[in-house]
Amino acid sequence: MTGRIYLDHAATTPVRDEVLAAMLPYFGEAGFNASSLHAEGRSARAGLDGARERVARLLGARTREIVFTGGGSESDNLAILGAARARDARHIVSAATEHHAVLHALDVLRAEGREVTLLPVDAAGRISLDEFRTALRPDTGLVTLMLANNELGTIHPIAELAALARERGILFHTDAVQAPGRIRCDVAELGVDLLTLSAHKFYGPKGAGVLYVREGTPLVPLVVGGGQEAGLRAGTENVAAIAGLARALELAVLELPDEAPRLAALRERFEETVLREIPGTRINGAGARRLPSLSSVAFDELGAAELLARLDLEGLAVSAGSACSSGAVEPSHVLVATGAPAWVANGTIRFSFGRLTGEEETSELCRRLPGILKEMREPARFLGTNAVGLTMGRSEVGR
Repeated sequence: MTGRIYLDHAATTPVRDEVLAAMLPYFGEAGFNASSLHAEGRSARAGLDGARERVARLLGARTREIVFTGGGSESDNLAILGAARARDARHIVSAATEHHAVLHALDVLRAEGREVTLLPVDAAGRISLDEFRTALRPDTGLVTLMLANNELGTIHPIAELAALARERGILFHTDAVQAPGRIRCDVAELGVDLLTLSAHKFYGPKGAGVLYVREGTPLVPLVVGGGQEAGLRAGTENVAAIAGLARALELAVLELPDEAPRLAALRERFEETVLREIPGTRINGAGARRLPSLSSVAFDELGAAELLARLDLEGLAVSAGSACSSGAVEPSHVLVATGAPAWVANGTIRFSFGRLTGEEETSELCRRLPGILKEMREPARFLGTNAVGLTMGRSEVGR
């Protein structure tokens, strides 16, 4: 893949060498069942317990408050469905810009006869504290709001929102999947009852997640069986993936003081170039507090499918909003919720920076992108040389 630039770190990140090294023993000499009582099982258990202790310390939690899952979507589902059912919550508050793992879990609760209020957001994707306060009712049992939006990068004031919920005895869950390695993520500072993480967003393995469950928070399991994870998530633990998750989180927290400003500088340089050299562009979420790593850019006169296909052909790996829905041609539900005009909703690309993007890659991106956009806005010239590639790209995106 020589010459390509990876700009989709919000979708996934590659496993770091240090993380792989932490995982390898559990594929071999320590690769046993952590529930077994023999020496081999105890060796695996030691690895599992050590990982749980490290994750708890890094999040500011107690060891017994950490539940390992198969990923962010499972953690979201366990938190939302498990807490709402345990509390028999009749009313749940969330936002229209949440990840589909949250929104579809809320659809399940609606089908069970529960009421859901989706808060509106402003043009930058921000939630109003006053509107949030007004939405809380005597029968509200659960709030679920993400820490940072995966499409815009907008960061919500979770500590303030959670405090308002806590005053009323309402459980609060936050999807913090985009946070590690980009912003601080401490459960004591946030004041939440439930928090979701996914290892592959911070250079850990896919298929490994965390749900922080504050001690005393009622929760019913979704997966039952052997009673693993304190009875909240049955199934033999994937110790290799869990060890990788713990090491990846350790590195993310350790490197945050240097990595966050580095990413912010790259993003700012990129956005300044876009606004200066490419007419008909808009930075979505501008003016809000955002993740340092993410830039959502709208390009007038062009559709996201065409943009994705051409940028991929030019060696730039990006996505149209959330990668989980980038195969669809409909405008992003997040952008629609912000009230974005049609050209923004239909022509937005997400650029997300990370360990695979440095000064050299950002300079190359800033050099290439203006010319690509200029060429795409000259249809006769562009189609004369690239019609086949564009058709192929559209087909791929539409699958």
